[in-house]
Amino acid sequence: MSAGDQHAMQSSNSALSVTEKELKYLNALERKVLWLASWTIHNANNLRPSRDGLKVGGHQASCASVAAIMSALYFKVLKPEDRVAVKPHAAPVFHAIQYLLGKQSLEQLENFRSLGGAQSYPSRSKDNDDVDFSTGSVGLGVGVTLFASMIRDYVHMHKMAPENKKPGRMVAIMGDAELDEGNVFEAMLEGWKHDVRNLWWVIDYNRQSLDGVVNDNLFQRIQDFFQTVGWKVVKLKHGKKQLKAFDDPVGAFIPQWIDECPNDLFSALTFKGGAAWRLHLANDLAHVNGINEFLDRYSDEELGDLMTNLGGHDMETLLEAFEEASKSDVPTCFIAYTVKGFGLPLAGHKDNHAGLMNMEQMENFRKTNAINEGEEWDSFAGLDISAKKLQQYLNQVEFNNRPLSNQAQTIAFDTIEAPKDKKVSTQVAFGKILNDIGRQKSELGKRIVTTSPDVTVSTNLGGWVNQRGIFRRTDKADTFREQNLPSPIRWEKHSKGQHVELGIAENNLFLLLAAMGLSHKIFDTRLLPIGTVYDPFVQRGLDALNYACYQDARFMLIGTPSGITLGPEGGAHQSIGTPLIGMAQPGLATFEPAFADELAHIMDWSFAYMQHEGTPDSADLLKDAKGGSVYLRLSTRTIDQQRREFSKSDKEDITQGAYWLKEPAPGSELAIVYCGAIAPEALEAWQEVSKDLPGIGLLAVTSADRLYAGWQANYDARRAGKQVPASHIEKLLSKISPDASLVTVLDGHPNSLAWMGSVSNHRCYPLGVTRFGQSGDLIDLYREYGIDAQTIVQSCSLALADRIKDFGPGSLSSLTGGVHHG
Repeated sequence: MSAGDQHAMQSSNSALSVTEKELKYLNALERKVLWLASWTIHNANNLRPSRDGLKVGGHQASCASVAAIMSALYFKVLKPEDRVAVKPHAAPVFHAIQYLLGKQSLEQLENFRSLGGAQSYPSRSKDNDDVDFSTGSVGLGVGVTLFASMIRDYVHMHKMAPENKKPGRMVAIMGDAELDEGNVFEAMLEGWKHDVRNLWWVIDYNRQSLDGVVNDNLFQRIQDFFQTVGWKVVKLKHGKKQLKAFDDPVGAFIPQWIDECPNDLFSALTFKGGAAWRLHLANDLAHVNGINEFLDRYSDEELGDLMTNLGGHDMETLLEAFEEASKSDVPTCFIAYTVKGFGLPLAGHKDNHAGLMNMEQMENFRKTNAINEGEEWDSFAGLDISAKKLQQYLNQVEFNNRPLSNQAQTIAFDTIEAPKDKKVSTQVAFGKILNDIGRQKSELGKRIVTTSPDVTVSTNLGGWVNQRGIFRRTDKADTFREQNLPSPIRWEKHSKGQHVELGIAENNLFLLLAAMGLSHKIFDTRLLPIGTVYDPFVQRGLDALNYACYQDARFMLIGTPSGITLGPEGGAHQSIGTPLIGMAQPGLATFEPAFADELAHIMDWSFAYMQHEGTPDSADLLKDAKGGSVYLRLSTRTIDQQRREFSKSDKEDITQGAYWLKEPAPGSELAIVYCGAIAPEALEAWQEVSKDLPGIGLLAVTSADRLYAGWQANYDARRAGKQVPASHIEKLLSKISPDASLVTVLDGHPNSLAWMGSVSNHRCYPLGVTRFGQSGDLIDLYREYGIDAQTIVQSCSLALADRIKDFGPGSLSSLTGGVHHG
């Protein structure tokens, strides 16, 4: 868009429904927000005692560029039902706004970026003010608003939302450099496919990032992309001062000069000030008759103010644009031109991203804002409007009066039954369990919503989709069925469908799960989301998975097939490190069952765990009062099933992480420990070794994560001087000799189980996969990577040989009656 076109567009806008008095209040509040944000950062870096000598940081320049945008939104535009993701570096502005609205404390601001204080980036789980979406890893907060828009529509189309809950707008306030993140464009493509509505992305286009200045031409291509996928693009390039100046015959030449001015030069002139602007304009527009006379109308300070009066800093311009956009539900991108560091002595300098005002600069800034010493934290000091009037205005701000989130209902359900197959894989068992739930008319079935990145059928969600359909804003029949083409899959798409079809991008999967898993907090509606993905490709979306867990979103992730069991597919489709990922990720309880009955009980437990209130804490990870998300690592390998009825204690063992599949004899010197689909090899090895050494144990690990968490929590409590019972793994291992050996095995990284040797000082012989996979059948691959039954037996023999070497031949007498066999 040319400058002339934009000028015409802005001039033709309908009259703004805001009074002059209200505009004055908003401008005053913007000044106060910028002051409080800047002072909060200054206090943290220069006034608060530093005990470790580290720079605290806080991004004063990034805050300054967005102060007007956020003030306009929070103090005027947003409705109670709207939800906002704030750009990470604008956290101090957000906290300042919350402070003025009475939702943030002085103590929190004074302790910004210290333990227990306001967070460096807005956080749902760590901040105590009104955070809608956590941000921090750039681009993810932007993308999640798009998927939250989809879930808002899902909730309302399924008539699940409370009657008094209006469908609000999802808003992302984003830095221009966030558009370097590929996940933003992946999300936009998905939004286009799902016809996303009522979504605003406001780009703080200050044209500077951490390492430099944003490329001019690149951003034009980005703008084109928005329009290609159906977004309305609104450019807010000029403020009212500039537009008025452009009405002058001489001033009319300045918009083109601004359009042609490179971003880095514009930034440099902003930092240098009015005299530099005057020199460049006079030289570059020397051919314009009357240019010097035009420039002489302005002092250097006034000229600098004019040239930096961009749309993103002009309250009236912002309000006009937001008001106009509110008339439509089309997704809208606002490109708000701003100056990084606007209003600060750092404005425009290319190194200002992490720059901080020094003591002298802050003192001058304090005087400019008419703040007396001792009044730095005062909500209304330095303003020419009475505190009473401003407080009355703030009390009436719509967004500030949104009701507290209701307690979403807890979904009760009947016990989940395992399929009765004699031979089955955990992946197929999962599909059968969901299919059974889908056939029933239950509240559990109503609340489950599934999604998958283009692997719906191959992760066994097909039966569920057949029962419940695919979610789509408008109905679409299954063309193959209409054409009488036989297929076991019915792809019926309608507004009541309960599966959200995604493209292959795993980042989108985890952002959608984040939005689904926050539905009980954002939309007061309980959903029980399930996402399936090929286990090796969990790693492709780790940033977004971590982001979802950090927000305390609640969902069930199915990673399948796990390990190297998808042998013929080769190394690119085999996972090694995902068990360690599951163990290391906070807020995610990770399981790897071997048998269908284990899986059924774990899913039963998981649906309850996903609904428990509270954030998982390192000292209370296993308490039922806390909850979180769940990751189930499943397999395509078909194995013989164990036929059994679980007691209450059996079920507790399974969800706490392990149980003895074969109980050891008292004082046993050896136990085989396995996890997941490697169960047949572990059982075969146990049978072989038991011929010569009866009484050895076979420990089935259903969750190395839960076992380790319980052990660590127990250690933390004892270290703090608390008297606590032994952890689950300590109780289990107490049944073998204190100097026994453990042979551990899984088709993943051996460190997932090797830590168990440290629990009671047992010598550990870990087996697993530490090299890239390759194509082959399981017989060859298990032998190649040393996780077959023969290798397990050899490891047992080595453990026993080492024991004889250390303790002598009589060391096996408790199991063998004093005779060493083989």
